Amino acid sequence: MILYKKGFAILRVLFLIPVLVLPSCATRRATVFSGVLEWRLGEFEVSPPPRLSRTGNPRLVDSPYGKAMVFDGKGDAFFLATNPLLGLHTFTVEVIVRPDARGPKEQRFLHIGEPHGDRMLIETRLTGDGQWYLDTYLQSGQSNKTLKDENLFHPVGKWYHVALVVDDGKMVNYVNGKVELEGDLDFGPINTGETSIGVRLNRVSWFKGAVYTVLITPRALNPDEFTRH
Repeated sequence: MILYKKGFAILRVLFLIPVLVLPSCATRRATVFSGVLEWRLGEFEVSPPPRLSRTGNPRLVDSPYGKAMVFDGKGDAFFLATNPLLGLHTFTVEVIVRPDARGPKEQRFLHIGEPHGDRMLIETRLTGDGQWYLDTYLQSGQSNKTLKDENLFHPVGKWYHVALVVDDGKMVNYVNGKVELEGDLDFGPINTGETSIGVRLNRVSWFKGAVYTVLITPRALNPDEFTRH
């Protein structure tokens, strides 16, 4: 099956910030759909984004959508010295992810912002009986909000589309296009920090599983606009 974004043409560009589109002859680093950033992790081996580093040994693995990266839950991660949420009051973050069994109970697979200040995290919690549930977190100044419900279980070992939509302080999270939780906070843009995939920026709460893609859209998407898989 093929991932696609409705109504947007695909351009291959050298990525500096999400809204920058360079000529199509530039070396491919990320995919941008009219301002939407996509990192396909399976392409990092042959076409790494600028300012990318890694720890451990994330490995290529097949997925239903193409090559993905698998993380061991102990020391595998990618770090990007960039903040794709810079200046955004409104955004949608989507991740195609496969949480695996026998990992740490608390895992962070996407962290954008500061290690302890303004930040966005998308996380999993494992239950110990082959299930996981979604945990999303935002902090902006003195305001913060966690969206998680330990009763909203999903089986490990399968691929999922997860999303966090933020629209001027209202945050909603989704699994496979269905709303799970929503809440409000006094939100201002996350204007500092960097990005990690597979762990928190301060290298705790390692993720065990695989990630196919991370997409960031500078507006609030409706579920029928989400990436299809």
